[in-house]
Amino acid sequence: MSKHEDWVSVFRTSTDYEADLVRDRLDDSGIPAVVLTQRDHAFNLTVGDLASVHVMVPPEQADQAVALLEEQLTDEELEEAALGADPDAPSANTPEEDSKLDSGHEHMDLGPPDEEGSEDESA
Repeated sequence: MSKHEDWVSVFRTSTDYEADLVRDRLDDSGIPAVVLTQRDHAFNLTVGDLASVHVMVPPEQADQAVALLEEQLTDEELEEAALGADPDAPSANTPEEDSKLDSGHEHMDLGPPDEEGSEDESA
């Protein structure tokens, strides 16, 4: 069972990159968040029920997350943040941690299985 199973959606979009931006904003503010995508990437749909991408947070932090997302930043605040960003800063997460944030899975292993016929039971 995933630790994200009881989390609630605080943002819905049809694009992965927009959900990633929202997740990063929440995470930067101390609110843990994951992206749950229901997009059918095989057909690259961007409308309808097959294109939903949700940003999920723990239920006890949902109100705080919604309030943060409703805040409107001024142009000056955006410019100050952009100019203050370090383009050479190291990544905040390891590639494995990023895969967990993007999928909500505890672990994603894209390599070949260790043994013939073995499956990951934790999914």
